[in-house]
Amino acid sequence: MSEYREDPLERIAREEAARKNNTPKTIMWVLAAVAVALAGALAYIWSSKSALVRDLNVEKADLTEQIVALQQDYESLSTEYDVINSQLDSSKEEVAQLVERIQKTEATNRAKMRQYEKELGTLRSIMRNYIVQIDSLNTLNKKLTADAAAARKEAAESKRANRELNEQVEHLSGKVASGAVIKARGLNIAAYNASGKETDRSSRVVKMLVNLSLVENDLAEHGPVRVYVVVKDPDGNILTNASSVGFESGGQARTASASREVDYEGSEVDLSIYVNDLTDKCVKGVYSVEAYTAQSYLGSAETLLR
Repeated sequence: MSEYREDPLERIAREEAARKNNTPKTIMWVLAAVAVALAGALAYIWSSKSALVRDLNVEKADLTEQIVALQQDYESLSTEYDVINSQLDSSKEEVAQLVERIQKTEATNRAKMRQYEKELGTLRSIMRNYIVQIDSLNTLNKKLTADAAAARKEAAESKRANRELNEQVEHLSGKVASGAVIKARGLNIAAYNASGKETDRSSRVVKMLVNLSLVENDLAEHGPVRVYVVVKDPDGNILTNASSVGFESGGQARTASASREVDYEGSEVDLSIYVNDLTDKCVKGVYSVEAYTAQSYLGSAETLLR
């Protein structure tokens, strides 16, 4: 039995026919693979885009929250200073406009978002400057208030000290004025008869003599001093004569029985004043004398006539 051998031409023809039969299937599988690859790529791109949009929306929400928080911070700022209040109002308006703009802008507009971030940073910096200014002004205001209170206290202390000083001056002035008054000692009165002898017989009296001494006083005003004597009879009537004069002492008008002027230089001065040529005859009883200067009362004395 002889071995069968395939004709080479038949084999080639058969293989070519088989290849032609497999080509559509191959193309179909290739196209299917390409479609799957494209679908995967589209799915990846869509997923990536969705994630990006989601991230951008989160960033926008965070930025919006920060701007709204800054707006609230601005609203909480208050001051008593008109100039800063005016500047604050302007900045508050800028923040309000920024809130409105970011709410109207899409999250995917990254250029605008970056711009809003910069504006947010600027407005934060401005707010910090406001806080520093307000704190500085408040500190200065507290210092000025404390200084004003200290000044008022010092003025009150000075006023009180000045009042006390004035009171002391007035007191000392009163003492000086009181010490500057001329005073007298040794005031007495005696009656004399026509022979110039002292007598206590009322029927013989023709004149009376008043003696006194102006005491030493360096504080008293130096110069001429007139001393007035007022002699009264037992009934209180003033003894007068042709030389009687009116005078004023301590703001009260009086009538002097007699007077005499002496030169007073602060040293003690002894003087005698006669009441001569009495108009009325003397009667029995107690006679009194009061001595004055224009500034002060010097004293009184009495004598008894029988």
